[in-house]
Amino acid sequence: MSFQSGFTSMDVILQGKDAAEWVYRGEGAANLVLGYRGSSPAFVGKVLRVEKVPRSETELNHDDSVLSTNERVVWGDVKELVNSESKEALRRSFVLHVMKPLLGSQHVDAGRPVFVSREFLESVEKNVLSQRPSWRVDAAKVNTVRESALLISDHSVFPHVSGTLKEDLCLAVEIKPKCGFLPSSRFIEERNAVKKSVSRFKMHQLLKLHKQEISRISEYDPLDLFSGSKERISRAIRALYSAPQNNFRIFLNGSLIFGGLGGGMDEVKSKSSGPFEDLTEGIINAEYGQRLSSFLELVSETIFRSGLTERLLRVQKLDQLDIEGAIHAYYNIISEPCRVCRCPVCKCPACKCETEVGISKHSFLHSISIQESIKIVREYLVAATAKDCSLMISFRLRSSGNLASDFGIVQLEQSNETFDYKAYFIDLDMKPLEKMVYYYELDQKIVSCYKKMQQTERLESDGSDPCVEMMQRQQVEEQRRHTRNPRSYDQNYDIVEKYGDNVVVQPLYPWVFLSTATTVVLKAYLWLFQKTVVSVDMLCSKCKKKVMKLLAGIEGINSIVLDSSKSTATVIGEADPVQIINKVRKFRKSATFVTIGPPKDEKKDEKKEIYSYCPKTCHKCDTWYVVGEEQFNYCSIL
Repeated sequence: MSFQSGFTSMDVILQGKDAAEWVYRGEGAANLVLGYRGSSPAFVGKVLRVEKVPRSETELNHDDSVLSTNERVVWGDVKELVNSESKEALRRSFVLHVMKPLLGSQHVDAGRPVFVSREFLESVEKNVLSQRPSWRVDAAKVNTVRESALLISDHSVFPHVSGTLKEDLCLAVEIKPKCGFLPSSRFIEERNAVKKSVSRFKMHQLLKLHKQEISRISEYDPLDLFSGSKERISRAIRALYSAPQNNFRIFLNGSLIFGGLGGGMDEVKSKSSGPFEDLTEGIINAEYGQRLSSFLELVSETIFRSGLTERLLRVQKLDQLDIEGAIHAYYNIISEPCRVCRCPVCKCPACKCETEVGISKHSFLHSISIQESIKIVREYLVAATAKDCSLMISFRLRSSGNLASDFGIVQLEQSNETFDYKAYFIDLDMKPLEKMVYYYELDQKIVSCYKKMQQTERLESDGSDPCVEMMQRQQVEEQRRHTRNPRSYDQNYDIVEKYGDNVVVQPLYPWVFLSTATTVVLKAYLWLFQKTVVSVDMLCSKCKKKVMKLLAGIEGINSIVLDSSKSTATVIGEADPVQIINKVRKFRKSATFVTIGPPKDEKKDEKKEIYSYCPKTCHKCDTWYVVGEEQFNYCSIL
């Protein structure tokens, strides 16, 4: 790969042999981020954003259109977006012509597209596979039919004018601030009024815990970070450090030393074996044991004095109607009946129905002009980008004789040190118009989850007996059940409360199992369940061993049968099915229940379908066995 002095990013194509010089730095929902470790001046101090594609789609059937017809209507007066010929060009134009004027040119880097070959992308996919979080691997892969990627400055370091990096030590922090205000829209339904008093982030934590995307709830509240109060900002930064999730990362000279790589379940990984106190010697001159605290205070002081959050908050507040108002404008634009405005009597759009229910208060939004609808939706999408972006702040110790600086200056009082800093908003991706429905549905799930948690707390505080209530509901459902369908788990739920075609429900909060009363109910409800069949992808013998080891630690299991041809794990015994699925999902998040019931119900068919001969008993123990295979004929649990 050679470059000339007049090099621009589109003058070269990254080939397969170049992939070895790019290393995994992290990822989000839509892109991989690669760091450069080669010596070419054109790429030193740069990162490459490579698009991913969901595994549920192939590269060929993946929607490759730059803008949909309706998106062209929404962004019609921004010619640079409408005229974009590729998604990379669209992303750059959106940052350059929409977000940069709002957030400030000194804090936004639009990047430049660079050509990439299919061989390069295939090599990248192979090279980074082992470093990616498993659930990210399950969800998406590198889109190998892309012809370009986005090259951006690495804002975790300070670049030299010549394109090489200074030898000065540099510390950087990446923060996802999230939404920093409480909505006050009159279009928020009364049943969702809690949104006006509790931050979206705090409520969303409960839903994420329920979905096992995190292992514990963060005490971080974006309202603190955006408060303008030095004390509250400091509290927010310390809360982010205590539970970083995917919202807080620290880099040393561009290398991650604290935080996650974009995974779930609080995967906190470090690229260095040394503790923070040792690594920051020479940057922060505080006493050993005080350097981390000093650095967090440095971050807080910078946010407090820089005005960065005030700038970001102004853009977030372009969302004036909340999704509960903007969704109606969205349906105006796509010229479809509003699915939110459904009359509970006749199921027609409520804004056109004068029944005893009355005219919907949202009828006003369906009477506004298309231009007004476009303005509402466009501002909502821009605000959504601002709510989901990241803030990267980099620090380097300021030389004593250096009076002039192109960067901001901040002083750390604890150690009497002065630092240069630079701050950039990153991950400023344009949100697809079609995600409006997803945003609305997610919003309702978040609020519903939080409200149910409140109801649970009220039940415990007022002395109500949840055992009795649950038993009574089960008795009612038992009377309604006309067939003896095997008890089964819906793929999206853990605990079944209804059967057959009826609704399947699940406790929304894992900590409910800690309640003595609830535990009694669950045990009374689950004691009949003796066979649990779980669907889990087992791609190789190592996968099977991993599943077996996870299940081996559960009490109350008499035997385990793994069947790779059907991607199932069958567990016989009195073990809690909830514990079984939770264990399996630690290995494969997409694991789901197939059936749960007495072994005798399907024992005969199971033998015929799963075994070609009697399963072998493990020669290391008397309990665990698997479907016989040449390369995997014992459980390997010892």
